[in-house]
Amino acid sequence: MSSKAGEIPIPPKGTKGGSMPGGRLLQKLGAGWMKRQVSKHQAATTAEQAKFMGFPVLVLTTVGARSGNEHSHIVGGFPDGEDAWLVIASKSGASTHPHWFFNIAKNPDKVWAQVGNRRFHAHVESLQGAARDAAYARVVAVAKNYGPYQTKTDREIPVLRLTPAE
Repeated sequence: MSSKAGEIPIPPKGTKGGSMPGGRLLQKLGAGWMKRQVSKHQAATTAEQAKFMGFPVLVLTTVGARSGNEHSHIVGGFPDGEDAWLVIASKSGASTHPHWFFNIAKNPDKVWAQVGNRRFHAHVESLQGAARDAAYARVVAVAKNYGPYQTKTDREIPVLRLTPAE
């Protein structure tokens, strides 16, 4: 899967995969709670990166691939050196990619991240091959629950590296 500079390749969806407990019903019931979590993290007053379920998170804001509207999500944001974070488009090992990943692939120049109280326009790089595998392993070392996701699905789970855009 090769790509031009600045493009985010979309790997094919899988034929098998895990699902979120409770499925769409739980997602609908939890939408208000998730919206409050996003607002809480967006209102951060310190530079310290927030944690959720024991691992670091950030607020990822994308522009909809079809709607053109901004969408913000809380995602795992794993520090990867100075001023860089890894984000895994795992969707808990589902056979499909998360919606926010399609938004990034279609609008890679319209991505923002917020770590603590610092919000920045993000440059997104899709890691491939050995670099992707090594980055995924670094995330699993910090957040063990990401480990089984790759075995639940036969799709390649994208690994993205976010850095502040210049």
